[in-house]
Amino acid sequence: MSQRKLVITQNLDQGLYGKVKETVPDWNIIAGKESSVWKDHLIDAEIIVGWKKEVKPYGIDRDSKLKWLQSWSAGVDSFPLEELNAKNIFLTTASGVHAYPISETIFALMLGLTRKIHTYVRNQQSKTWHHAHLSLEMHGKTVGIIGAGAIGKETAKIAKAFGMKVIGIRHSDISEESFDEMYTTDHLNSILPQCDYVVVTTPLTDGTYHLFGKKQFQLMKESAFFINIGRGEIVVEEDLVHALETDSIAGAGLDVFEKEPLSEQSPLWNLENVIITPHTAGSTEHYDARVIEDIFIPNLKHYLQEGVPKINLVDFKKGY
Repeated sequence: MSQRKLVITQNLDQGLYGKVKETVPDWNIIAGKESSVWKDHLIDAEIIVGWKKEVKPYGIDRDSKLKWLQSWSAGVDSFPLEELNAKNIFLTTASGVHAYPISETIFALMLGLTRKIHTYVRNQQSKTWHHAHLSLEMHGKTVGIIGAGAIGKETAKIAKAFGMKVIGIRHSDISEESFDEMYTTDHLNSILPQCDYVVVTTPLTDGTYHLFGKKQFQLMKESAFFINIGRGEIVVEEDLVHALETDSIAGAGLDVFEKEPLSEQSPLWNLENVIITPHTAGSTEHYDARVIEDIFIPNLKHYLQEGVPKINLVDFKKGY
């Protein structure tokens, strides 16, 4: 019987590699970031950890042995979901890995905009001593969190420390800890006028594509801030720019954009009421360990026992 094969398309330190090897000591494990290390092994791999463009032609399109693909990212909107579904290949995501770093970025953006830190940084560069009409505070305000997954839940928990009212939007209106109210997506427009902050943490799906456009920004308070760390395509970017340019909303903290990198010609760069981060909200020193130790290895153990991974298993009908 041929040796079962696991391909990891990332560099792992010896400690993490050793923990994987302990779990499947009899498997052939190929790990490394360079495609030359693993490309020729894709067709024989039973499990692949980490999505790369080479995976599809070598590990999916051909008559491969692939049974399970573990994503290195939380979002899988760029994956060939139909092909994976048709071939009965399990897909699991890295959802949950980002809860701490992204929730920290969300509050960095919320606090930065509220307390005008971005304005003061600009003033510091020009050695300008100016009050900048600072007046707002976050305590006691209302935040609408669009998406109540791991990131949304962590954001809600932190928001309660600021004494904020937390309204959630997701597919189900079942109550959730740290959320004062929970509504389904079709109630989005009704909650927007209540929110001082709107935070988008939902994944990109057919149902969330262009969820925010002209109407949604018109419904928001002129004093409200919009934060997007989900996906750029959830927003009609042109409508967001217009809302910001006309002061229909107070400002925005943006980590994701319709096209990345953000074009140098985008007016978003020059708007004084915008803070831009280059899709780095999920970056963390603990990323690799959380993917391997918290998600992949427990999934691998369940897969060996039950024949199916359990954590973050994608529902292909939902797209996440």
